[in-house]
Amino acid sequence: MACMKLGSKSDAFQRQGQAWFCTTGLPSDLIVEVGEMSFHLHKFPLLSRSGVMERLIAEASDEGEEGYLIKLPDIPGGAKTFELVAKFCYGVKLELTASNVVYLRCAADHLEMTEEYGEGNLISQAEIFLNQVVLKSWKDSLKALQTCDDVLPYAEELHITKRCIESLAAKASTDPNLFGWPVMEYGGPMQSPGGSVLWNGISTGARPKHSSSDWWYEDASALSLPLYKRLISVMESRGIKQDILSASLSFYAKKYLPGINRRQSAGESSSRLTGLGATLTEEDQKLLLEEVDRLLPMQKGLVSTKFLFGLLRTAKILHASLSCISTLEKRIGMQLDQATLEDLLMPSFTHSMETLYDVDCVQRILEHFLAMDQVTGGASPCSVDDGQLMGSPSLTPITMVAKLIDGYLAEVAPDVNLKLPKFQSLAASVPEYARPLDDGLYRAIDIYLKSHPWLAEADREQLCRLMDCQKLSLEACTHAAQNERLPLRIIVQVLFFEQLQLRTSIAGCFLVSDNLDGGSRQLRSGLVGPNEGGWATAVRENQVLKVGMDNMRMRVSELEKECSNMRQEIEKLGRGKGSSTWGSVSKKFGFRLKSQMCSAQEGSISNQNSSTGKAEKVKDKNGKQKKNLSLDD
Repeated sequence: MACMKLGSKSDAFQRQGQAWFCTTGLPSDLIVEVGEMSFHLHKFPLLSRSGVMERLIAEASDEGEEGYLIKLPDIPGGAKTFELVAKFCYGVKLELTASNVVYLRCAADHLEMTEEYGEGNLISQAEIFLNQVVLKSWKDSLKALQTCDDVLPYAEELHITKRCIESLAAKASTDPNLFGWPVMEYGGPMQSPGGSVLWNGISTGARPKHSSSDWWYEDASALSLPLYKRLISVMESRGIKQDILSASLSFYAKKYLPGINRRQSAGESSSRLTGLGATLTEEDQKLLLEEVDRLLPMQKGLVSTKFLFGLLRTAKILHASLSCISTLEKRIGMQLDQATLEDLLMPSFTHSMETLYDVDCVQRILEHFLAMDQVTGGASPCSVDDGQLMGSPSLTPITMVAKLIDGYLAEVAPDVNLKLPKFQSLAASVPEYARPLDDGLYRAIDIYLKSHPWLAEADREQLCRLMDCQKLSLEACTHAAQNERLPLRIIVQVLFFEQLQLRTSIAGCFLVSDNLDGGSRQLRSGLVGPNEGGWATAVRENQVLKVGMDNMRMRVSELEKECSNMRQEIEKLGRGKGSSTWGSVSKKFGFRLKSQMCSAQEGSISNQNSSTGKAEKVKDKNGKQKKNLSLDD
């Protein structure tokens, strides 16, 4: 830290308890009381430097008192600062530093220590040190600004606070890599043409440190909130990027709001508790959080979603204002696609404690995201077709959010206090086009049904209508077909669509097999070329397809048997109500393709026979191909 020494005499002051004595040999004729400290001094050194002391001594002299007693209760900096002022008046060596120059400058102004009462008086000396030394250094400017908090009214009147903030803002807005870190921070060492640091004109061989734009975050976080706000405001007026200022606000909040980081090591938490953050009361933390929320720009991506969730959790714990909580929910909604499942799992802090997690808050955040998605031109069912649903880049954010919400629903579903309307409302808020597959939604519904076995059949059916059986994968269909918790109507629908998927898959496999046969004939006739490596690959793929078709054929047979048994059970239940029970049930379920559904005696057997015949043909062709290959060799 830079310093400047004033005066030439050695220290002639001694302290005895709560009193200071001047050891010049002359008896004291003046006592100055500053707080609980008394200074036994002489009149002439003080009145020759201070206009205030001159008037106070004259007033005491007119009253005819001996051993003048003067009280200075309002001097900036208190007794410690007046001790330095007294030493300056006596010509004792005084060291000006960034830590005491603000106190001395304010005290000198309070005591009217101008050039009228002596050349090179304390006001001019302090001003020179401030302008030529302190304000040219980042560290000294920061230290001086911190001391302004103790004498803020005086520092504001003398524009010391403003000058320090302007100095810091100018240095923070300058890229440190343009001139080299030492030049900017200390203003002394220079660089040689080769780039090494110079000391007294001699190259040290050391290279200057380069820093990123966040080099000032830690230092600025040492300021009190009012001064920090003013610094950020001045930086913003100087054109510093919003992402840099937002990152600084995030750093400041994390330092003083320990509840923001859900996971932190023991060493990190203990170090923060020993800092200034540990001295903040809950009310101070609440005010800080609301101020950070006001200072953050309403723009997507400036700070991490995890940080915003930390602010929101802390705001609920500290009972921040409703406007603050609402704004934080909107901020999170703007970038919900960047959140994780852990972020969403916020405990419920309401007094009623109806649910374990705050589902209502997640619902509001999702609504903000969907509203923002529509404003920014997000995809809708009318603007995309079925082929685009699976991989369109424009649907990536909404698809990620749909997957995130499905995972959240699965996590909160075991809560027995979670009411069905609340679960349904959150699940239905996600647009249908946002889910390429409904496997995640099916999993959440299944967990909810398992955790709420007392639900009525009508409620179960209403809940299951949230998912589209046609958008379930083959694995999910297999699980749902055997799931006793699902209503019968849903199971029949799942079986129907699973059969359609399997039949479509088998038909596609036969088509691929025919194409492979045609390709093999071309290869064998020499149309493709002399390279036989492609033929060997085709043969291997043909064998793999044959195995896959056999497995699917067996699965179709098993499903048809299950469906036939289910039809028999339904007919038993419907006996006595008419001979067309199955037809009425199928109409009730909305099926029109009766000839393709569960026809074990007609379609299935004929399809199986035809499928077997085709498979045998493929097998005979493969055998002939292998025989020809062996003859060619």
